[in-house]
Amino acid sequence: MRSAAAEDRKTDERTILGIRFFVGTAAEAVERMGGGGLLVVPAAPALKDLGTKDQYREALLNADVVIADSAYMVMIWNGLQRDSIRRLSGLEYLCELLKQPEARRPGEVLWIMAGRKSAERNLEWLRRQGIEVPEECVYLAPLYGEEEIEDVDLLERIHKVRPRHVILTLGGGIQERVGLYIKRNLNYLPSIHCIGAAIAFLSGDQVRIPRWADRSYLGWLFRSVSHPRRYAPRYWQARKLLYLLVRYRERLPVPPV
Repeated sequence: MRSAAAEDRKTDERTILGIRFFVGTAAEAVERMGGGGLLVVPAAPALKDLGTKDQYREALLNADVVIADSAYMVMIWNGLQRDSIRRLSGLEYLCELLKQPEARRPGEVLWIMAGRKSAERNLEWLRRQGIEVPEECVYLAPLYGEEEIEDVDLLERIHKVRPRHVILTLGGGIQERVGLYIKRNLNYLPSIHCIGAAIAFLSGDQVRIPRWADRSYLGWLFRSVSHPRRYAPRYWQARKLLYLLVRYRERLPVPPV
């Protein structure tokens, strides 16, 4: 009998820590999301909590597309499994998504932004790319806590606008839970893209990351150098992902009893 890992290698997916990761190209991921669903882009600082944070784990298990954004995870996995999967970053995915005609038409995309200043910078960058976003298609997210997500105002806005796409630019560990909340509580299914800080790297809301640096797995370094007190501890904590990958590999980490 063939192992699950052997079967995975025949497809464009890999089961890593119990999660089905898509390992195809950005264009293929965008095409797969064309019919609606939830796409998430988990990074190492959040993935390290897969075994302890129930709502985060549930969001990843119920996503329709999970892309392998974490360079750290990809390198460890390839070394452990003698595999050769390719990292697909949220930045690469977003750039491909924004090439699509429907993602550039006013009213087709509702953007969920992390705050007013971030929204201003991101919208200005989109405007420079020829993408006009109507005011009703911008939602400023409240501060979501660790408790179960509930945001009636957000659902009402989406029902009113009925966009084809919903793009979340929130932090990892939060946006996945918000994305699943949206998916489960709408009366239709748009394409929900949890792309995190990807647009901030382009707009200047965070440090700009050149495409060559993103392709070279150096985005973490640019962020750490730009704000060491904020990002260096976060990436240092991500080292815990190594333990999970060595111990569990394809299996879902067991929550502590």
